[in-house]
Amino acid sequence: MAEPGGWRAPSLSDIEVLAERVFSGLPQGFRDLCRGVVIHVVDFPDEETLNEMNAESEFDLLGLFRGLGLAHAGASAPTGALPNMVWLYRRPLLDYWCEGEDTLEAVVAHVLIHEIGHHFGLSDADMEAIEARIP
Repeated sequence: MAEPGGWRAPSLSDIEVLAERVFSGLPQGFRDLCRGVVIHVVDFPDEETLNEMNAESEFDLLGLFRGLGLAHAGASAPTGALPNMVWLYRRPLLDYWCEGEDTLEAVVAHVLIHEIGHHFGLSDADMEAIEARIP
């Protein structure tokens, strides 16, 4: 439902579309290495995640990588392990976006690249270089 004046807050599916657009714009070699990583968008992190990350508020986390990253490729995954996942948290993303000057797509790109970077064990400098290559 649109707000007065025709504006509505971006939905979960809107953020998913942005994340897919950002992902498709990443360098092909980077995307190839991401096979099997699932991007999941929800409004907020769950209580367990907030406690585990020592978050003071449900708005403290914009995204999170969960799984066994490529940096740990030699380790065997436990039986029944979930796939590697990047969680994007819609409401904190929107809050961050509203307080800043970047576009929502730029915010989603930054968080997605940062969280995927954990999958690869990349440094902040590596992630910044990848982010700079996005059109």
